[in-house]
Amino acid sequence: MSVLRSAALFVLAALLEIGGAWLVWQGVRENRGWLWAAGGVLALGAYGFVATFQPDAHFGRVLAAYGGIFVAGSILWGVVADGYRPDRWDITGALVCLAGMAVIMYAPRGN
Repeated sequence: MSVLRSAALFVLAALLEIGGAWLVWQGVRENRGWLWAAGGVLALGAYGFVATFQPDAHFGRVLAAYGGIFVAGSILWGVVADGYRPDRWDITGALVCLAGMAVIMYAPRGN
């Protein structure tokens, strides 16, 4: 059950971080206004708390593993929100990152 909880926390973190950064981008780069950017700042702040709920106690491990989710999630966000069309290398890179995330976070350890 802790792997499912951990995966759900990673997804929530990605939604908050990627969504928050996207809102800031929209507010500033796409001239949608400072309310968009402010919403993004709030989402980014909330993201900062989500990692603290991971069952693994090692900050470096959790953040390193989250990097794989961030890479794949960013590509997926671009597809859904911006109509981005990833090529085979984008997909391959994202899969490599997800495999790395799984090894870092969920490999059996003797301790």
